[in-house]
Amino acid sequence: MKDGFVRCAAVTPDIRVADTEYNTTNIIEEIKNAANDGIKLAVFPELCVTGYTCGDLFLQSSLLRSAEDCLFKIAAQSKELDIIAVVGAPLIANGKLYNCAVVINGGEIKGIVPKMNVPNYSEFYELRWFCEGKSEAEYISLNGKQVPFGANILFHSGACPYFTLAIEVCEDLWSPLPPSVSHAMAGATVIANLSASDAIIAKDEYRAMLVKSQSARLYCGYVYASSGYGESTTDLVFSADNIIAENGSILARSKRFTNERVYSELDLERMVGERKRSNTYKMTSGGYITVDVDIKETDTVLTRHIDKLPFVPSSDSERDKRSEEILSIQSLGLRKRVDHTHSKTAVVGVSGGLDSTLALLVAARAFDSLSIDRKNIIAVTMPCFGTTGRTYNNAVSFAKSLGVTLREINIGDAVLRHFKDIGHDAETYDVTYENSQARERTQVLMDIANQTGGLVIGTGDMSELALGWATYNGDHMSMYAVNAGVPKTLIRCLVDYEARRTDNDALKKTLGDILATPVSPELLPPKDGKISQETESIVGPYELHDFFLYHLTRFGSSPSKILRLAETAFKDTYDRTVILEWMKVFYRRFFAQQFKRSCLPDGPKVGSVALSPRGDWRMPSDASADIWLKEIEAL
Repeated sequence: MKDGFVRCAAVTPDIRVADTEYNTTNIIEEIKNAANDGIKLAVFPELCVTGYTCGDLFLQSSLLRSAEDCLFKIAAQSKELDIIAVVGAPLIANGKLYNCAVVINGGEIKGIVPKMNVPNYSEFYELRWFCEGKSEAEYISLNGKQVPFGANILFHSGACPYFTLAIEVCEDLWSPLPPSVSHAMAGATVIANLSASDAIIAKDEYRAMLVKSQSARLYCGYVYASSGYGESTTDLVFSADNIIAENGSILARSKRFTNERVYSELDLERMVGERKRSNTYKMTSGGYITVDVDIKETDTVLTRHIDKLPFVPSSDSERDKRSEEILSIQSLGLRKRVDHTHSKTAVVGVSGGLDSTLALLVAARAFDSLSIDRKNIIAVTMPCFGTTGRTYNNAVSFAKSLGVTLREINIGDAVLRHFKDIGHDAETYDVTYENSQARERTQVLMDIANQTGGLVIGTGDMSELALGWATYNGDHMSMYAVNAGVPKTLIRCLVDYEARRTDNDALKKTLGDILATPVSPELLPPKDGKISQETESIVGPYELHDFFLYHLTRFGSSPSKILRLAETAFKDTYDRTVILEWMKVFYRRFFAQQFKRSCLPDGPKVGSVALSPRGDWRMPSDASADIWLKEIEAL
């Protein structure tokens, strides 16, 4: 449960209809197995103690007495187990029969939640046997003890401050206003749903959509356990469709038509962080009672998938869809700016690198949409001391194959003249040597834009902004920064997408070689004609920095948690020492370089993470990084 991770399971046990002893034996076995696997919350299907399909047998006192006795047996067997189990059973309260979820922990029945929305349509006939539950919690006597009964019960663990459980039963989720809405607004971070959802064509898709959307709307973990094989097949079949979701993503789902247990770790710290971030997420705790449950704090082993590239979709189809969406956002943003300013041209400095390549591709899209000739896009290549033949040739070939106007301006003499003016030794390869070139390039672009009545299109990306890997008032500045919301790992994805979809063979070949070229600012002289200054060997791998950036800004995660996630995600790539080394670099640079982000040019946000000082990230330029760096040093 460290870092807010809680391991949960949705379990469908083997059952026999109305055979409570058989069902109880299997439920107890599943609870013990789950506890041995480190699971803290195990959710079972609706009415699993008796079977959901008992029909009029629910009105038989023998079945109801046996079901109640079996609940006490399950509770007794849980006494020494570090787990919360939620099982379904019919129970009588105040002389009425209810379809209930029973919360068991530490040898006790901690609470009982009745089903609020009892269906009585199509194949469902539950009102024949069960009453609708009430929200307000009261206490009922069960085996001589007072037990809370009602929908408005929160089950909280002191060992994990982020863990607060609430429950709804099957149809409750399908209703216009599910009880889980109120539960989450009262503080529940995990919703358990005990269900008996039958299998009919396409219902599984709708069911998954409901679970995903509810977990997204409520910023919660959602554990959905459904009935399966063993239920009566007189008229229906139950497929045991078990789902664990978190904030709109399905973390685990069972193979349907097979009774099985699925499990995953819910990141509840992340959910609480999302709620803090959203000011429209209203909290109200009125009318609820809180019941303490006892689970021990343990260092949860992570089995859930952690994306190495959180900004890049893993599937090919989703990656292409995302790429088209982002390119459309970028190009529409630029189109509006060109249209509004009545610009005649767009000026882009092209280096043969990924960032300038994407910026020029976006400019071409924008001009096409405005029906302006691509010749009005001026691609400027400015070779200097660090330019290699490979990047120069790619810049030239790219501009020509795209059909834009190409201008070549060698800035070497201008920079040497500048060195002479300021008294700098041209053989001293320091920051002045590098930044003088970057600022000269920016001056050239700005002046060409003035000459031609155009805009300078920025090429720098969000990863560079995070690290401050840009020359202040050099490549840091432009008149519209189309890549400012796109991280480096995603830049590569977008360029690759355009390379695959073009039918221009020359363009395809050039883009392929640009993708294969090491990332470099090319501000130091090459060695043997090859790039001598590879960015990732200086500041670290962009895949790590993008990972750090995502979890820091999106969820406010601590360095220790980010390290834990990174070790899981990159277990086959980097060891702990390497990750920590570059994490220190990231935090130092991220804090020290905020002043560059504070005066960032306009540019479109494309994803859930952005660093614009006018939008998502508002940070003082002189904030101290000591708290974060001390935490890293202690790891």
